[in-house]
Amino acid sequence: MTFDDLANLDAVAQAQLARDKKVSKRELVEAAIDRIERVNPALNAVIHERFERALDESEHAIGPFGGVPIVIKDLECHTAGDPFHCGMQLLKGMSWTEPNDALVAALLRRAGYVVVGRTNTPELGMMATTEPEAYGPTRNPWDVERSPGGSSGGSAAAVAARMIPVGHATDSGGSIRIPSSACGLVGLKPSRGRVPGVPVGDLAGANVEHVVTRSVRDSASTLVVFAGTGWGAPDDEPPVRLRVGLMTTAPGGLLPVHPDCVAAVKDAAQLIASLGHTVEDAHPGALDELEHVMHYGAVTGVEVVTKLGHWSSRTGRPIWPGDVESHTWMLAEMGRSVTKAQLRTSLRYLAGYSRRVIEWWESGYDLLLTPTLAEPPPLLGELASTRDEPFKAAWRAAAIVPFTPPFNTTGQPAIALPLHWSEAGLPIGVQLVAAPGREDVLFKIAYQLEEARPWADRRPPVCA
Repeated sequence: MTFDDLANLDAVAQAQLARDKKVSKRELVEAAIDRIERVNPALNAVIHERFERALDESEHAIGPFGGVPIVIKDLECHTAGDPFHCGMQLLKGMSWTEPNDALVAALLRRAGYVVVGRTNTPELGMMATTEPEAYGPTRNPWDVERSPGGSSGGSAAAVAARMIPVGHATDSGGSIRIPSSACGLVGLKPSRGRVPGVPVGDLAGANVEHVVTRSVRDSASTLVVFAGTGWGAPDDEPPVRLRVGLMTTAPGGLLPVHPDCVAAVKDAAQLIASLGHTVEDAHPGALDELEHVMHYGAVTGVEVVTKLGHWSSRTGRPIWPGDVESHTWMLAEMGRSVTKAQLRTSLRYLAGYSRRVIEWWESGYDLLLTPTLAEPPPLLGELASTRDEPFKAAWRAAAIVPFTPPFNTTGQPAIALPLHWSEAGLPIGVQLVAAPGREDVLFKIAYQLEEARPWADRRPPVCA
């Protein structure tokens, strides 16, 4: 078993090799370090290496994933003694570290995962691309001139390029599903509350943590690490016949959807129907409420103010416009303009919106199928704001990611699957959404689709 052989194995397979003593835990980590050193310079996905510590920790890694290497997104999930910069030049300049593991990091370690590094993320995770001024852009291994998505783009690029099998990720508006679609990965956003964590400033309960993976079973098995076995983790038996709604137009119908993304979701619908499920053109009417964008944006702005306040308190200094990127400051200015009464109105609206959306599943549907993105992965630089044009990135992002934020509002589980590639060779993911708490339904059909149209052998041009 060579280091290159290990690159193609998912986490479950690597863990089994270690249990069978066909490879040592240290060798699993050594192989990952070798791959990162060879491939990362072309992608800028891993920004904080912790190689020596990982080798030492591998000797004592126990649990179902004993010795399997993983990377941690440099946001929310701090690891003891390591840099923790959240994409912020301010924290980078202060060489900020945290003394303890976050809860999710502790759970990953308890399962035997070995943290080999931390990955790039946009400032405070607020963009659908990974191009922070603090660390520069992460590049998409399928086309290095394009974005890997965000805000978990560093983890996604690392997993897609086979540096490691699994990458930690977070999602408050699509940040697991967006980069999974852009990089050809499996990306589950779990139900609200499924994965324990304490995100800063998450006023509407939109933020969740999980992982990006190349296989369905790695995603499902890691969710057991976070949620335990009591949540109804599925086996890989095919699901009973499901009723699936198909949505090809963006919510509200005002934004265009690229033909490649429409083709991907229609092709997925045909595949799902061929597996014995019922697919019909239908979606929750509430998704077309354009007011959602306004209220979601108002809450997001207040959350940015809260996050900046958190870091001002932690660092002991005020944060000024020059301390953060123009897009971040623009969101904070928006947040400061929201009164307490307006915030309460927005939170009430989002709660009612969630009920109206979820009623569709209660009416007899099992799944909703949509594009993940409305466009193929954008070129680097397209989602960049300037001091003169602070809204530029927000308007551009809105056109690309209309399908993911609604389900952060509702708290429903949603999964991005890599079922389609464009003629240009770019991955075009599709999204499946289930009723609250029904990750088991998502995983069952995901296993079925993975078997019907395997993607494991697809390798990007930049790859270990």
